[in-house]
Amino acid sequence: MRTSNRAAKLTIGATAGLVLALAGSTSASASSWELRDLEQRMCVTSDFGHPNTYFVAAVVGKWSKTVHVGLRNLPPGTTSTDDAIPPGSNYPNPENGATTINGWLQISIAPLPVGVYTPTLVAYSGKETQSVPITITSQTRC
Repeated sequence: MRTSNRAAKLTIGATAGLVLALAGSTSASASSWELRDLEQRMCVTSDFGHPNTYFVAAVVGKWSKTVHVGLRNLPPGTTSTDDAIPPGSNYPNPENGATTINGWLQISIAPLPVGVYTPTLVAYSGKETQSVPITITSQTRC
């Protein structure tokens, strides 16, 4: 009786180990990307805003579906266009850590009351969404 319990425990342990190994290999081959926080800031004059400028996105890693990037929670009267980053990969330079910019977001910032605004840069692939804050400061002079 004792031998059969021991054999059963060994079988269960081996099966659990195999399941964990297979689960690990599945996730290793799946898409894995990250939206880098570039700590972007912009100062605009309160009476003029800043028409036709841009923020950028750096998505790093590897992805098999298009990653869409856009700006959300924009200040009143401000407009922007989203961008699409096709399937692929992007890794920092191993020598200096530099990251390639692969998303460009056109934005037209309307005249704003003096203050600090914090829109969000969002990246989404259909399965995953990541976001980072950006800062727009409206002042009488920059």
